[in-house]
Amino acid sequence: MPSISSHLDSSFPDQERRDSLTWKPLRLLTFYRVILAGLLLILFFATGDISTLGLQSPALYTTTCTLYLGFSLVAGFTARLRQPGYVLQSSIQVVVDIGVITLLMHASGGQSSGLGILLIISVATGSVLLPGRMAFLFAAVAAMAVMGEQFYSSLLIHGARTPGYTQMGLLGIALFATAGLTHLLTRRIHESEALAKRHVNSIANLAKLNAHIVQRLQAGIIVTDHEHRIRLINETARKLLNAPAAEEGKPLNTLSPALFHLLQDWRKAPDRKPTLLDTGPASPKVLPQFTLLGTEEGIGSLIFLEDTATMEKQAQQNKLASLGRLSASIAHEIRNPLGAISHASQLLNESAALSAEDHRLTTIISDHTRRVNTVVKNVLQLSRSDTSMPQRIELKTWLKNFIDEFVLSGNCGALQIRFSVNPDDIAVYMDPSLLHQVIWNLCQNAVQHSAQEPQAIRIRLVATRSDTSRTPTLDIIDNGSGIADELLDTIFEPFFTTKTNGTGLGLYIAREICESSEVHLDYLPLAGEGSCFRLTFPDTEGLSVTAFA
Repeated sequence: MPSISSHLDSSFPDQERRDSLTWKPLRLLTFYRVILAGLLLILFFATGDISTLGLQSPALYTTTCTLYLGFSLVAGFTARLRQPGYVLQSSIQVVVDIGVITLLMHASGGQSSGLGILLIISVATGSVLLPGRMAFLFAAVAAMAVMGEQFYSSLLIHGARTPGYTQMGLLGIALFATAGLTHLLTRRIHESEALAKRHVNSIANLAKLNAHIVQRLQAGIIVTDHEHRIRLINETARKLLNAPAAEEGKPLNTLSPALFHLLQDWRKAPDRKPTLLDTGPASPKVLPQFTLLGTEEGIGSLIFLEDTATMEKQAQQNKLASLGRLSASIAHEIRNPLGAISHASQLLNESAALSAEDHRLTTIISDHTRRVNTVVKNVLQLSRSDTSMPQRIELKTWLKNFIDEFVLSGNCGALQIRFSVNPDDIAVYMDPSLLHQVIWNLCQNAVQHSAQEPQAIRIRLVATRSDTSRTPTLDIIDNGSGIADELLDTIFEPFFTTKTNGTGLGLYIAREICESSEVHLDYLPLAGEGSCFRLTFPDTEGLSVTAFA
């Protein structure tokens, strides 16, 4: 018995499904038993001598039916109370059914009464309630009961009318066949139900996955029904339409009247070119695209919303990438004739027959070839896609070494450049060579573009950590004349310079290097004279040194 109980528990883990296959059928069986017991009593008293019911032993028949009716009522209450356990109740009730039907069959004259068919029903119900080997046990109990009744009637009761052992054998075969067939059908039903449940779970998981994907799409998605009510809207659509509180089930017209009108116009003319949707003065324009969805209730709509700003940005990035490759190719082709010009200028400058004016011309050629060569080197350096190797950099130690190197290069004196780090343990995550290139470029710009006397130039490197976001920042501050307000939008553009001998690529390359390392480079105007370029690094607080090894 315990093995069957564990089998049932493992077969029906869901409580509702377990009840639908155990307690509910058991309660239905109690109703059937009450109706059967009452019907057998009514037929016995109503038909009298016409029927064979209770023909051999009326007293035994009436007593058995009465007790059977009482047992059925009690079994109904115990099934609702679920006490005792399901397996024990089912086993007792099926065995009692077999015993009662055998007694009623004996009291009615044996197998000729036709009550033996009720044994087949009892075995079948037992096979449904307790599938497996218990089904064949019930069939064996019923067959033994039929055999016992047949032997008792034929051997011990004189003059009993018995239909013979052949009918008994056929009934026994029918009982085992019923048990086997019912067991097979029950197992197939359980397997089919388990398969259906797995399919339901798979569909539910797939629906959750689809909903998760839809919510994470970069494009806005809105699904409406035949009445233009919103059935699905993702977060991107809410942001694009400036409707963070948009709910499903509301009319599309309340969410965005302009989008609703565009949908209506598209339904009238599906071949019309999509029209941009203006969602507000401070919001990007949205390009809606529509598709019809057929449902049982009617024709719905699937609306895609694409951010035109993102599309333009991607197109601009592709354009810049193509221009970068073209610029690199052009720069590479320029280097060969540029080298020949520079070499010829050097040879011509060594000639003793040149006049002073010719020497001045060769000097101009040499200066401009060097400038062009610098531009070519910067363009080629920018176009290279060398793999960076980010490391954890302790700014206090790194800035001290950098300043020593910058002073040794002759750009400024030791007293003209200073640094401060607060707190002392600030660390950043970047390729040291790239950081060196950016800081060197900015400090060199501060020296070259300052209107001060060379001895009056002052540069400060200030490293701090934001109080709110906890991100490290490094400011390069000089005491120069600053940058005019009308030039602030163009200082990071390529080839922009205020010097006649400059290339205009320094700040542009510095920002490109920073963006490739996920570092932001910005210019901060100062209240008085001077300039401030700020590098904002990703937050590395709390990360160990080994994490960047």
